[in-house]
This record gives sequence, C-alpha cells and structure tokens, in this order.
Amino acid sequence: MTLLDPDRIAIVKPGGTYVGKQGFTYGAGASAETVGATRICMNVLPMPPGARARAHYHEGIETIAYLLEGRCTVRFGQRLEHRVELSAGEQGFVPADLPHAPCNDSGAPCVWLVVHSSGSDQDGIVMLPELDEVLARAASA
Repeated sequence: MTLLDPDRIAIVKPGGTYVGKQGFTYGAGASAETVGATRICMNVLPMPPGARARAHYHEGIETIAYLLEGRCTVRFGQRLEHRVELSAGEQGFVPADLPHAPCNDSGAPCVWLVVHSSGSDQDGIVMLPELDEVLARAASA
C-alpha cells in the first residue's frame, strides 16, 4: 500500500487487478489499498456477457456507478424484486445498506466505473447468499 502523502498526488497505473467478494475481477483504482484513501475509492469493473454479482450490500457505504460501455441490469431491493437497466453514459446511485447485484444479461461486455464512500470497495460488504438463488432463477427466466 502507498501511504497517503498530503503534499503529492498519487497515480494508479492501469493493469492492476484484484478479485472482490462480489465475485468479479476489478481493475484496481484509487483506494485504501493503492493510495491510502480513507473516505472514497474508485475502481473499474469489466463485466463479460452473462456475468452477475453475488447478492450483497455495503453497510453504511454509498455507491455511484457510471456505465462506461454497454448495457447492464441492476437488481435491487430486500428480495432483489426490483430492476433497473442502464446504458452507457448513465449513472446509478445505490444508497447505503440496499441489497443489489449487477447482472450483465445484455449479451455483450459492459464496463463500470464504481465509486464508494469508503477507502476500499471491499469495506462493509455484507454478502446475501440466500438471495443468490433469486438471481439464478431470474437469469434462467
């Protein structure tokens, strides 16, 4: 980890990746792990066709996701009963503590730029394995 230096700008070069609890390989961005951020982070999330996150929420942490490329569905709600579809150029705001899971059922790759109100996008994640079956049924419907 690079320690945060208040007198310098930290640069994150492309190419670094990590696997998150949600089940995706992320492009490492500015975060606690890479630059010592404490209250905000930003990472790139490429999603191949058919990819879907494990159901989860971010305890006490807000999320803003900007869809750079493609189209993607986000399922959300206490039982993932709601869905919204986003297209390239649109942003989605996910309030803290709201269960959700992005699902790329578009048939083409998509790429997100994801910002969390925490130093790491892995902070405060609460996995909801009981809702993963809901996602599986929705994908097969």
